[in-house]
Parts: sequence; structure tokens; C-alpha cells
Amino acid sequence: MTDQGQMPPFAAHIKRTTGETAVDLQLRLRGTGEANLDFPVPFLRHMLHLFAVHGRFDLTIQATGDVDVDDHHLVEDIGLSLGQALYQALGSKRGIRRYGERHTPMDETLARAVVDLSGRPAFVLQAAFPAQRVGSFPTELVAEFFKSFAYDGRFALHLAVLYGDNTHHMIEALFKAAAAALREAVSADGDAVPSTKGVLA
Repeated sequence: MTDQGQMPPFAAHIKRTTGETAVDLQLRLRGTGEANLDFPVPFLRHMLHLFAVHGRFDLTIQATGDVDVDDHHLVEDIGLSLGQALYQALGSKRGIRRYGERHTPMDETLARAVVDLSGRPAFVLQAAFPAQRVGSFPTELVAEFFKSFAYDGRFALHLAVLYGDNTHHMIEALFKAAAAALREAVSADGDAVPSTKGVLA
């Protein structure tokens, strides 16, 4: 059980290996935005680079998977591993803000992300992407990635594309908004666990 008297480590290292994927992921929540990403899903690499920069997270991922079948398993397992890293890095959650919210424009698109590091997983995405793919990346995997991230990170993540026309812009705005909202949620705010229950688990 987590010692609620300890401050969070704000860093974690996750290794996950299955018959479909292998993921080695390191996350530092209070970093400089450095990203070292090596896995065979180019569009997700691009999005997670933006995620690291706009969240000011240091993120290293080395991963392989059965992308000859499709990208689904690897995208899902990277999201899952990132969620586990977030949960581990937050530890007791003592001294964090807990909540974060950001509206982010990307040219004609506006996206919103709202985060509660509650210890209770929830995920909502309101978005209608005009295109089924961006390059070779299926846009239905955006929801799969964020759902895995939220559920294994044990936090509430509400995402919405308020308006827009370009699918790439919509997805990019979502990743940037999520990163900025998380940056706010993990930022320093006193030295207590931000809950009337005294615990966020």
C-alpha cells in the first residue's frame, strides 16, 4: 500500500511483454519535454512527441509489435504502459493539483481536455473524425490509445473536439490539450493529498 506520507516520485519505468508486443517505457512528469521514441507507428510517434513537449514530460519508449497484422495491439499497449507509468509516478499524489483543463486550438480546430487524477478510471471522447486514416494510422485507434491510458492510469479523462475540419489537426489538438491538462494536474499545489478522503487511490 502506498505511504500517504511520502511525496510522489514523479518518474516511472514500465516494461511490458506479451505475445503481441514488447514495450519499454520511461516517464518523468516534471521534465523538459525530451522525447526519445522508437516504435513502428509513425503517426503515434509524432503525437507522443507533441505530448511530451506540451506536457513538459520526459518520455522514452522502445517498443515492437505485430504491426504486420495492424497497429492496434501496439497502440493499445503503449497507451496502457503510459497509464501504468503515470499511476506509478504519481505515487501518493501528495502535493499535486489533481485537476487540469485546457482548450487547445490547431488552426481551424479547437479541442478540450479535462483531467481528474482521482484514482478512478473514466474516459469520454466526443469527436467525429472526417477521415478514417491519417497516413497509414486508423483514426479509431485514437480512442483506443486514450482509453488504455486513462484506465491503466486510473484517472478521469474527458476529451472533445469542439469543432474542426481536418482530421490531423483534430487529433493533434487532442494530444496537445491532454498533455497540457495533465501538466496542470501534476503541478505542485501544497503538500497534502487533494481529497477530503485523504487518499486518491
